[in-house]
Amino acid sequence: MQTRVPVHSHLPFVLALLALLGFVAALTQRWRVPLPVLLAGAGVVFGCVPGTPRASLHPELILTLFLPPLLYTDAFHTSWTDFQRSLRPILMLAVGLVVFTTLSVGLVAHACLPQLPWAACFLLGAIVSPTDTIAVQAVIERLRVPRRITAVLGGESLVNDATGLVCVQVVTAVLLSGTFEASEVAGHFARVAGLGIAVGLLVGAAFALGNRIVRDTQVLFVLSLISPYLAFLLAEEVEASGVLAVVVAGFVVAWRIHHLHAEARIQLNSTWEQIVFVLNGLCFLFIGLQVPRVIEDTGAVSSGNLVLAGLAVSAAVVLSRIAWCLPGSVIPLPFARGRREFSTWKHAALVSWAGVRGVVSLAAALALPELTADGAPFPGRNAILACTLFVVVTTLLVQGLTLLPLIHALGIRDDEDSTREVRHAREAVLGAGISKLDSYCSENACPLSIHHLRMHMVDELHTLQDEDLEEKQLAISRLNVSMDVRREIMTAQESVLLHLRDHGKINDRTYHRLLLELDRANLAIAPRKAA
Repeated sequence: MQTRVPVHSHLPFVLALLALLGFVAALTQRWRVPLPVLLAGAGVVFGCVPGTPRASLHPELILTLFLPPLLYTDAFHTSWTDFQRSLRPILMLAVGLVVFTTLSVGLVAHACLPQLPWAACFLLGAIVSPTDTIAVQAVIERLRVPRRITAVLGGESLVNDATGLVCVQVVTAVLLSGTFEASEVAGHFARVAGLGIAVGLLVGAAFALGNRIVRDTQVLFVLSLISPYLAFLLAEEVEASGVLAVVVAGFVVAWRIHHLHAEARIQLNSTWEQIVFVLNGLCFLFIGLQVPRVIEDTGAVSSGNLVLAGLAVSAAVVLSRIAWCLPGSVIPLPFARGRREFSTWKHAALVSWAGVRGVVSLAAALALPELTADGAPFPGRNAILACTLFVVVTTLLVQGLTLLPLIHALGIRDDEDSTREVRHAREAVLGAGISKLDSYCSENACPLSIHHLRMHMVDELHTLQDEDLEEKQLAISRLNVSMDVRREIMTAQESVLLHLRDHGKINDRTYHRLLLELDRANLAIAPRKAA
């Protein structure tokens, strides 16, 4: 009879991870160190403590349980307007740079480890080629950099996960089958990407419609939780890119966010912030926990060749990105109508240094099969895993810790576009509210509570305490009029914000920010329903 391990035996380990996450997050309030770096370091220390159980979290669990909601949230908070404006540099990084890095790393890996088959070397290149969405967003979210740079880095990290993972699938298939045809590979890539986008559009449209129909906030939260997983699952079922499906679905739902009522937007935003915080933190702890395990399994430290190869591959990853990005600031591209991809070499330098790798690359390496179809050991699996670990740790520590000093050294500051845009939108919102109030009060008798908050609170107090039924009914009547006025004002303000976004006057991040401000402000001053 098979012995089952009690579920509660895992609870101490899970609780320890959550406690470690909270402790490290509290430390970042005092230390100017990116949270991902501290979490990865804490994971390494925790993994080396005697008696700590080996982290047995399956890599497929990372890719299917953690990745969809994190991608969905990042897509949700990525400005579609800025994404469109920066589409060319995003695709150059997310597609062109992925291919360039795959080739460069493959050549370096074969030079350092000539016993590895060429396909295994290029598989290593494909695994470490994409920047990690989770890592990049966690590092840049606290950095005040020009909006275009943020859009390029965020958009790249969203798209290149798909291109990188597709490359991993293709090269793995080549290693397992031993055959390679360029036309077949190109057709496979186009089909996987196209179907992924189609699935994302379908799922996004369905859930955007659901948000328009459903009014219960708890049901809306369940729908928002289902959406990324369903997009990922359907895409995987038709052998398409689950990453692209989730990203596109997030874009579509975010574009129709105004169909949700104010209370739902506030509660969903707050709830998802906490979910993302925990999932992000666990991902970086997972990186740290895997370090001692991978070192032990692969013998990376005891093997001098693997150490040198890991360092060489890490250097190739970093230098490939620099070589790809910096020319874009000085060489006008013929297919870009003579325009440069980056306005200054400083912006190109920042983008070239923001190539952090993370849990996606490590999970992809861990997910490689141990045996081929004929039962032979998968070629170079330990070397691929060790080199991937070197790249993840190197980029996370070196680039993650030096991004902020680099920004200060280059003198890069947040541009004025966002500030000016926010100010303009607020002026428009205030103007719309004042105009609607003037229009309403010129046609209707407005109670004093509309113009004076104190009288409004007195009316609310009367509905609760006044025993005079006539006075109570008058107060209730005034409050009902107040609610009608505020509802009209809120509708006008939301409409002008939506108009500004739809006509490209403000981007989606600004739209969501100001919409949440309106939601909170209106809920804070909204009168309670009188009994």
